[in-house]
Amino acid sequence: MTDALVAFLRARLDEQLEKARFASSTVAKVPERFGVDPEQAAAHARFSVATAEVHLALLEDTVIPHLGAGGAAGRTAEYQLRLLAAPYVEHKDYPHD
Repeated sequence: MTDALVAFLRARLDEQLEKARFASSTVAKVPERFGVDPEQAAAHARFSVATAEVHLALLEDTVIPHLGAGGAAGRTAEYQLRLLAAPYVEHKDYPHD
């Protein structure tokens, strides 16, 4: 289950980053179309991309290296993996056991 969940989550987070970059680019080009001023559009764009990048970094740098480890480190990594995957639990491809 853990390997399947890692693969699933990695794919979702990659998608999220791609969507954030696309949306950021689109909104930044024509912010008035979305009812926001250029500064708000730029700030939101940076925030969306940064959030996606941070989630990927957490998965790759702090969760995956400790999965399967014994003791507290392994339990914490498993918990963090499930937390990161939680928003996607209703996704059609979510690996349920």
